[in-house]
Amino acid sequence: MSIDFQHSETRENLMRAFAGESQARNRYTFAAEEAKRQKLPVLERLFTFTANQEKEHAEIFYNHLKPLAGTTIEIDGGYPIDLYPTMEEILKAAQHNEYEENDPIYKAFGDKAAEEGFTAIASSFYGIAAIEKIHGDRFGTFAKLLEDKKLFSSDTQEAWICLNCGHIHMGPMAPAVCPICHKEQGYFVRLSMMPVTLQSL
Repeated sequence: MSIDFQHSETRENLMRAFAGESQARNRYTFAAEEAKRQKLPVLERLFTFTANQEKEHAEIFYNHLKPLAGTTIEIDGGYPIDLYPTMEEILKAAQHNEYEENDPIYKAFGDKAAEEGFTAIASSFYGIAAIEKIHGDRFGTFAKLLEDKKLFSSDTQEAWICLNCGHIHMGPMAPAVCPICHKEQGYFVRLSMMPVTLQSL
């Protein structure tokens, strides 16, 4: 079924997605600031890394609306208030929101776009949905490490990398202070997590 874009549900879903991604970017920027206040640069960078990806998602959705430039789209929607005192709670809330975007929200938006004949838009919804699942998994991993008090310690030998200078420390625990640049423990992350969780930081 092919529907005129101006009168489609897809145009509204794109604006909802744009609004949601824009708000997620801001929430993660705020979370990064809170992580910095709590002397957890590793989480600050995690949230900043993800915030930058949410900005890209917002731009993808927004660009699909280019044919409607100069118009206004009125939408309704619910958006979370994730103002929690602990980083563990903030991470768990972020995980929940990312999973919700993955399924049911973006899956449903993709299905509707496909039904209305907008295959490129459907592809964007499905592709970004898959990325949101990765975001959720990543936030969940760090929430669990905090919950288990294992963010900077391990039951086995680990290679820990300082995000400031790149020093690698071997041991069951990240050093309290980097012996090279003298940054605090909050700058360390497991080297094994770098390619998956903090790539390009």
